[in-house]
Amino acid sequence: MRVLVTGHNGYIGPVMLRVLQAAGHDCVGLDTDYFVGCEFEAARAPCPELKVDIRDVEPKHLEGFDAIVHLAALSNDPMGDINDDWTYDINLRATIKLAEYAKAAGVKRFVYASSCSIYGSSGIAGFVDETAPFAPLTAYAISKVKCEEALAALAGPGFSPTYMRNATAFGASPRLRVDIVLNNLCAWAVTTGKINIMSDGSPWRPVVHIEDISRAVAAVLAAPVEVVHDQGFNVGLNSENYQVRDIAGFVRAVVPEAEVTYAGGNNPDPRSYRVSFDKYAKAFPDFPLTWTVAAGARELVDAYRAHGLTLDEFQGRRYIRLKQIKHLIDTGLVDDSLRWTK
Repeated sequence: MRVLVTGHNGYIGPVMLRVLQAAGHDCVGLDTDYFVGCEFEAARAPCPELKVDIRDVEPKHLEGFDAIVHLAALSNDPMGDINDDWTYDINLRATIKLAEYAKAAGVKRFVYASSCSIYGSSGIAGFVDETAPFAPLTAYAISKVKCEEALAALAGPGFSPTYMRNATAFGASPRLRVDIVLNNLCAWAVTTGKINIMSDGSPWRPVVHIEDISRAVAAVLAAPVEVVHDQGFNVGLNSENYQVRDIAGFVRAVVPEAEVTYAGGNNPDPRSYRVSFDKYAKAFPDFPLTWTVAAGARELVDAYRAHGLTLDEFQGRRYIRLKQIKHLIDTGLVDDSLRWTK
């Protein structure tokens, strides 16, 4: 297929391109490039690209595509805490407009990067599946719920949306992020010798490698439309649901000299959920997900050491999304609506 990948210069995008290109797809990227200059390593899967703010996409940008893989979004929760309208403008309103234009342009498939965070405080003691009630706690999660609802309203003959409810991502990327749990804990261990947990360690998190997220998208693109039409899929592995303190244990197994510390005291994170991934496994037996937290911790620690990651670099702006956005604002490169000024 000819596939437009939005947000291709973000954290997941470079890995997504590699996986989709290996599957034989002709990919084009679209990104506003907030994180130019924040490279951890060179991307290995270049492609033609459009430098366009997702809010400024026009029908002409979408002509000739068979599918859109929509990754572009402001991430993560702290961004919404500063100005939730940024999140609703970029993640919600722009996504709805993109989908409307895509449908009008004859784009048949729309693969949307949703999130397991939509289950944020479900109150269900066991594992939540795709039928569980949504209980979003942040602007980011609320935007994901509303986008799924809007896309479902657009679904019909000739336009087939699919909602990939990804677990919390981890893994090395050319556009690294260290503001997500496993990546963060590994960076603390390598740069300080301490594995610094910011809560009491009790919240449950399902986690998934960005290569497996990309493999799941490849599975959806390869599937018959009737299998994926207007369907949500939790993306991850049942075995990879952990409490944060258990994730820290995997990091310590790779960096045994590191000490686990709890900066958050007895203040538990209200976002806590365990997720069932049975639906994905049954629907796509030929595209199994394989990455474990143990393997991911080893990959990340090896990548950080090979790169020579320092504490200053880890705590700087390059790999922390919120700090980079603040830098763009403070230097006048973007205005207070996050539009480029230069």
